[in-house]
Order: sequence, then C-alpha cells, then structure tokens
Amino acid sequence: MKTMHVENAVGTVLCQDITRIVPGKEKGPAFRRGHIVTEADIPTLLDIGKEHLYVFDPQDGYVHEDDAARRIATAAAGQGIELSTPVEGKITLRAAQDGLLDINTSTLFKLNSIKDVIFGTIHTNQLVRTGRAMAGTRVIPLVIPDELVSQAETVLRENAPLIQVRPLKPARVGIVTTGSEVYHGRITDKFGPVIRKKFKDYGSTTIGQKLVSDDPEMTKNAILDFIGNGADFVVITGGMSVDPDDQTPAAIRMAGADILAYGAPTFPGAMFMLARIGDVPVVGLPGCVMYYRASIFDLIIPRLLAGKDVTHEDIINLGHGGFCEGCDTCRYPVCAFGKGI
Repeated sequence: MKTMHVENAVGTVLCQDITRIVPGKEKGPAFRRGHIVTEADIPTLLDIGKEHLYVFDPQDGYVHEDDAARRIATAAAGQGIELSTPVEGKITLRAAQDGLLDINTSTLFKLNSIKDVIFGTIHTNQLVRTGRAMAGTRVIPLVIPDELVSQAETVLRENAPLIQVRPLKPARVGIVTTGSEVYHGRITDKFGPVIRKKFKDYGSTTIGQKLVSDDPEMTKNAILDFIGNGADFVVITGGMSVDPDDQTPAAIRMAGADILAYGAPTFPGAMFMLARIGDVPVVGLPGCVMYYRASIFDLIIPRLLAGKDVTHEDIINLGHGGFCEGCDTCRYPVCAFGKGI
C-alpha cells in the first residue's frame, strides 16, 4: 500500500472506501475498496477533495483479486466448464454441458494449500446438468503477489484439469434377466423396465433383453451372445445373493470376465459385481436396484459411461457415504449418499 496523487493513480487499486458527502442529501461510498482507478474517476475524486489516495499498484508485482480469480479459474477448468464474470472477487464455475463431474481432489488440496488462494467445489463423481454451479474460486486479499498466482497456475497446469464435466458416451446395452420364476412365466419381470429407463436417461440404448433360468450356462451364453452382437455394456439382473439358486456371479466368471469387485460397501447395493470382458463392462445388479431411487447403480454406471476407470479401490472408497438414510422424501443426488470422496 502506498500514497499516490490522484492524477497518477490510474490503474491502481483503492485500499479503502472513498466517501462522498452532500450536505442534507447523502453520505455514502463514491468508490469502494478494491475499485480500479480510471481516467474518468479523476474529476469526481477531485470534486470530493481527494487529491491523494491509498492504493496498491499492480506495477509493484501485485494482481487484483478479479484478475487473480480469472487466471486461477481458467487454469483449473477442463472440458464442459464455463466461467462467470468476477463478482466481489469470486468466479463461479458452471456446467456447460450435461455429464459426470470429475474433480481431481488431490490437486484441489494442493491448490488450497497455497497462501491466500481458495477453491471450493461440490462433490465429484455426480451427474450434473447444464448451468449448474459447481465451484467457486477467489483470493483472500484485494491484491495478491503475482508469484502466488503463478504458483497456483503451475500446480494446475501440471495436474490438469482440476475440474471437468465428462459427457456420457451412448452405449448399446444388453440386459440378461435371471430367475426361473421369470423364465417360466410364473411372475412378470419388473427389473428390465427399470434398467431400460435408467439407461435411456443416460442417453444409451437397450438392444435387447434375454430371460434365462437359474442355469449359469444359459446366463453365460446370453452374456456372450450380446457381446458377439455388438453390445458394449452388459447388465445381469438378479441372482446376486448367496442363496444356492443364485448363480449370476458364477455365470459371469464362466463367461471369462475379469472380476474387478464382488460386493460393495453400499446400502442399497451390497451384492454388486463389476467385471469386464475385454473392453465391455459387465455388471451384476442386486434386486435393490429395482426398488430404490438411488443405489449402487447410480454411483457406478455413470462413471463407466463417462469413460472413467473404476477400480476395486474405488468401490471400497464408497463405504464413506455409502449408507442411504432412507429419507421419507428422496432428494438424491442432492444428499450425502455416495459422496464420501
């Protein structure tokens, strides 16, 4: 901060409010702290008796809060992100498209460890719609040393992107419905319509549904038939418990799948299986997916459609936040379910 004659202060940043008093009419700020002085301001400042100002001078190596926020937000943003204009030093990052929000949380920690830099977000790995506000960033002081902004830009550049919205890739989905009671027509299948609707909402197409008995050989053949006919996603519904007649996990293994996880620390969704046959995801869904608005399906399937690798460790990490409280009115995804990381 330094004192400068008003006529030499163009481009500098005010360190305090400048008050204008009109006797009998008004008393209030003519210019706010943080205002960047312009040529047009000089007559007004002189009229209210301000020949000298307390200012920060960007030429001394400082960056105004608006410019700092703009640089940090620009360096942080990946695909599917749009930036607001600065408002009181803060820039808001919004979704420019529908998709899966993907935040590099380790980079976020590094960024927020830099002095006077803050960047806050909603939780990662959730579906967002166009226009949703997802993050905000600013610096704490009115002006900040350029070296700190440059440090933030380096962290973001070396770990890009910090935040992005991944579009969901349309998939050709094959559904295999297990259970002798459905196969023999004793009961009507209620699982298939639920899965069809969920995938349709994600922009994917169901290319067929095969009903099979509890014979794992039939399930295996149905899985392989779908893959042979061009399915790039296979879902097997039912038969995922530990009952003797529930043979879906065995059938998925018989099909030659690489099993990434069997069992997930989520309620609902504990008896979930994630596997792959080549590049094709193969998932075994427990019956709870049919009844609950939000379940393991909603936590994992969008990630797979967005092209993210889902590992066994990712499934384990669902434990923190993986318990649905069963609220009378479900507000998912605006709740804590599945938001541990």
